[in-house]
Amino acid sequence: MDSKIDDLNWKILECLQQNARESFADIGRKVGLSPPAVAERVKKMEDAGILIGYKAVVSHSLSGYQLKAIITLRAFMGKLKPFLAMVGSLNEVVNCYRITGNENIVMEVVLKDQFHLEKFIDKLIQYGETRTHIVLSQVVSYAPLEKVSF
Repeated sequence: MDSKIDDLNWKILECLQQNARESFADIGRKVGLSPPAVAERVKKMEDAGILIGYKAVVSHSLSGYQLKAIITLRAFMGKLKPFLAMVGSLNEVVNCYRITGNENIVMEVVLKDQFHLEKFIDKLIQYGETRTHIVLSQVVSYAPLEKVSF
């Protein structure tokens, strides 16, 4: 499948982004295709890497993590590669990005409480200087991608 996504595929993607568990029959009714045709298009988008996964979204606060934070790291000389090799093993990290600018890393983390946060930062400070921002509320989350018009 070429990197351009046709209008029908965009309609299918819109449905899946709203509810990834929606049946192909329901999606087909919405977009005007048979369930097998929807299934074929979804499979092709998966194979092309356009659809990269399906997941359950779990409430951090209701699952025991009372704090969510954004932590940036400015790596010390020679510590970025060791950090990149290690960060995947940190259970608190739900998202991690390598970025441009003064900091090298931005992490979204979930923690039980401020004591957990302190211990977590203690793990990080050997790799670089950190800045922590406590998340008060989520304003936008998992916003669906829409067709780009030029």
